[in-house]
Amino acid sequence: MSFVNDTLLIFRRQERLALRNPAWVIIGLTQPILYLILMGPLLTHLPAASLGTGNGNAYDFFVPGLLIQLGLFGSTFVGFTIIADWRAGVIERFRVTPVSRLAIMAGRVLRDGVTLVVQAAVLVLVGLAFGLRAPVGAVLFGFVFIVLVAIGLASVSYAAGLLLKSEDAFAPMVNTIVVPLLLLSGIFLPMTLGPGWLQGVARISPFRYIIDAMREAYLGHYLNTIVVEGIVVAVGMAIVCLWLGSRVFLRENA
Repeated sequence: MSFVNDTLLIFRRQERLALRNPAWVIIGLTQPILYLILMGPLLTHLPAASLGTGNGNAYDFFVPGLLIQLGLFGSTFVGFTIIADWRAGVIERFRVTPVSRLAIMAGRVLRDGVTLVVQAAVLVLVGLAFGLRAPVGAVLFGFVFIVLVAIGLASVSYAAGLLLKSEDAFAPMVNTIVVPLLLLSGIFLPMTLGPGWLQGVARISPFRYIIDAMREAYLGHYLNTIVVEGIVVAVGMAIVCLWLGSRVFLRENA
């Protein structure tokens, strides 16, 4: 119970800090909404067959991708905050308390998951205004994927920030990794529009499987091969990243 209590303690602290300065949350949500407003209408002219939605609704294709983009950027850049806390001596002060070392990470990750779910709900509501039509169960199913992405990526991001301890090193490292994964995941355009070699390379991005699974769920398909693949990849990625992050926190805070 000590770990749970410590995690909730860290979570409440991080949540209060976020509420005092919500600019980061608002800015993180602004980008996908701009994509929805400015790029979404362009996809309405693509053939329904290329979107793979069956019903020809471009927003059923686009919104799931934007939700994962939200989770991707909202989780990978949280490492900046722990660098700032380390420089301010916050991490050092926690080290001399009885607080669980893993709770220092878990409380932050929990805050990030809650924040992303709230942001995702707002994005879905905006999508509905533009023409998104998806079952409520599919939307909730998508939130589970977002939480899994947040758990994995936020854990690795905090671990990387704690190891690098420098924004100048952290920022280019994140961009170098995230941008190719983003482009290869098919968030903005169907990968089926690309040549065969590009479609093959795109298979290295785990987010490709997650986004495909979410798009299937938005069509009302929950138990086909694509969805199962997405679930396996999302859960596996969350477990591996959480394990890696935990090892770093235990070592760095020993």
